[in-house]
Amino acid sequence: MTTILALANQKGGVGKTTTAINLAAALAALEREVLLVDCDPQGNATRGVGGTASPPNLYHVLSGSAEAAEAIRSSGFPHLDLLPADRNLVGVEVEFVGLDGWERRLGERLAPVASRYEYVLLDSPPSLGHLTVLALTAADAVLVPMQCEYFALEGLSELVGTVRTVAAKLNSRLRLGGIVLTMYDDRMKLTRDVEEEIRSHFGDVVFRTTVPRNVRLAEAPSHGVPILQYDIKSRGAEAFLALARELRGRAT
Repeated sequence: MTTILALANQKGGVGKTTTAINLAAALAALEREVLLVDCDPQGNATRGVGGTASPPNLYHVLSGSAEAAEAIRSSGFPHLDLLPADRNLVGVEVEFVGLDGWERRLGERLAPVASRYEYVLLDSPPSLGHLTVLALTAADAVLVPMQCEYFALEGLSELVGTVRTVAAKLNSRLRLGGIVLTMYDDRMKLTRDVEEEIRSHFGDVVFRTTVPRNVRLAEAPSHGVPILQYDIKSRGAEAFLALARELRGRAT
């Protein structure tokens, strides 16, 4: 059974792509077959696992000029494959939006290859635009990386509203799969206060595992490797392994 997870948060700088890369790698380290799909024209997830966006990439898959199987490549990390993206993906909003059924195009293009994987992680852009709608329409559930600050609380309610709209109109199986607290620093009262408010409102939807502020975790993308390759003994690596195990436990 394949589980497709869209990582989404319209607020930038919350660790969304970091979570996508390292959760994918942690699941792969647990010997699950994982596909990481970069749905962001910035291509940070692509570079974060040392990939290149040379054609064919996700843009060509969505345009129909290439099959997903042709664009998928190994990340170099065992059990983890990558479907890369580059800035050409911006063209989706111009070329495809308005065409009949455009919202379902990503899911339809991934369907022939999805069964190869236990998890497909979709790293969406930091917005609630068309590319995020494509990801939400293709997904079974949404994972929301969220920094512990009050502005993030406001954005979360907007995202939950978008998820409900997509579920009602485009993808009835879509659900809020979990909220991951990122850049977590329990020395700060603000962090503890926001955490308390989120957990009181969303309950078990919020993962017990939190992702700490960690220098090694911040350094890893510049080396083009997940934290498990960069420093497996770091607090960041330990957190993502714990998060992957918790996610696996939710599915059993």
